[in-house]
Amino acid sequence: MAAASITRLQILSSSSSLSPLKIIKRSSAFLSKNPPIYNHYHHRSSKFHTTLCCSTSNSSRTLENGSIVGDLLDYLNESWTQFHATAEAKRQLIDAGFDLLNENEEWELKPGGRYFFTRNMSCLVAFAIGEKYSVGNGFHVIAAHTDSPCLKLKPRSASSRSSYLMVNVQTYGSGLWHTWFDRDLSVAGRVIVRGSDGSFLHKLVKIKRPLLRIPTLAIHLDRTINKDGFKPNLETHLIPLLATKSEEASSETKETNTESSKAVHHPLLIQVLSDELSCSIDDIVSLELNICDTQPSCLGGGNNEFIFSGRLDNLASSYCALRALIDSCEASSDLSNDTAVRMVALFDNEEVGSGSVQGAGAPTMFQAMKRIAGCLAHNNVNEGAIERAIRQSFLEVLKILLESSFSVVSADMAHGVHPNFMEKHEEHHRPEMQKGLVIKHNANQRYATSGVTAFLFKEVGKIHNLPSQEFVVRNDMGCGSTIGPILASGAGIRTVDCGIPQLSMHSVREICAKEDVDIAYKYFKAFFQNFSSIDKKLRVD
Repeated sequence: MAAASITRLQILSSSSSLSPLKIIKRSSAFLSKNPPIYNHYHHRSSKFHTTLCCSTSNSSRTLENGSIVGDLLDYLNESWTQFHATAEAKRQLIDAGFDLLNENEEWELKPGGRYFFTRNMSCLVAFAIGEKYSVGNGFHVIAAHTDSPCLKLKPRSASSRSSYLMVNVQTYGSGLWHTWFDRDLSVAGRVIVRGSDGSFLHKLVKIKRPLLRIPTLAIHLDRTINKDGFKPNLETHLIPLLATKSEEASSETKETNTESSKAVHHPLLIQVLSDELSCSIDDIVSLELNICDTQPSCLGGGNNEFIFSGRLDNLASSYCALRALIDSCEASSDLSNDTAVRMVALFDNEEVGSGSVQGAGAPTMFQAMKRIAGCLAHNNVNEGAIERAIRQSFLEVLKILLESSFSVVSADMAHGVHPNFMEKHEEHHRPEMQKGLVIKHNANQRYATSGVTAFLFKEVGKIHNLPSQEFVVRNDMGCGSTIGPILASGAGIRTVDCGIPQLSMHSVREICAKEDVDIAYKYFKAFFQNFSSIDKKLRVD
């Protein structure tokens, strides 16, 4: 895929004094060893039968000059939706030797083992068990989320206006919706397809070419826009244009108005999806699609110091956490002296409050902790019976007690100071890009950071000379929140909220600094490796 090779070439050119000809030769050599990653979400001969993996590439993880930025760009370009982000994380964990678990089955775990499971293919929990772990020891967790503000197709998306075929959408999260106008958009997500044997298959799909557009109104027809501001009606003005309506398309719609998928979505859109999935249009029985910007994630700025991308909030944090876990236990000896369980939890639906079965409001992480402790206590007669009952029920309320010490890093992007709007930040707490992770504080508990957790987290950074900054919101402004308070209050876990500073948060196109990505990765890796020893030195209760 062009995007992957472009990002690699950018990194080569930004870190090398080679001539353009030598850069091209080196890039060609790289591509010959690491072929571009193409779309195989739905390919039936994929290495993993589930068809949910984002790539069939077997290329290993790379560190360009000690940096994970190139791999992050590849991850962002693969992960157009929360489903693709989870599937790509799944692929990388399997490639790294982690064992895939199923929540509905019994688990057989052992010290030194590395495992993960997914829920709804939009939530993922991965963990590595220290070889010296015993029940009662701690779980050290980095939690982030896979979703981002976007537009989603309505259940009945087909509509027409004048001579145009339009696609009805609903807003998801608190996006800067004006930034979605005049962008080259497409669709991606998951489709339920009827199999030849009558079963139903879950497949991921991504239409890479520009398919949709939300055009702005010409200034000649809206003369006061620059004075009064751009204030679109989100119900009537934020409707993507798919195509011009032909008489043939109109007659086809009338003929098929009794068929479920084609009755509620444009037959043209269904045809595009069926072509991509290599299936019959009649086999597509359900859709769950996001509207996505097609512009690839890339480096930018005068010194290529920035990352320009959609979905940095919060895929940048998710990837740094994922890589930190994988790389912190890559060698067989990495877990030999560890007494804790290292865990990464990537949740869905954070942007809309986390109140879902795949969100941080569900007891997913806490149930996993209880099952891990139960396995390692050799109490396997009915291992996971309660949790499996919950997973296979519609509603069940149970109280579960687990005696262990916990620590959670809630990783979500932070507000870097905006050079054109500096007054929006509290005067003494203005995080800057390329200055390290931001520790977030709020006296009203919109963030879960306490004096104790901030101290412990900064001690981790001091060991490796990793910088950090601090943020509080102005008293005359409201404060956002994260999954940190949800996890802290829901299970009584000590938590620190932190994030990579960025600009343009919740825009279709966001900005962060590549140096901060590497700092976050190193910080998270150091947290897994060093937190146990630091925590032993502090006694509060």
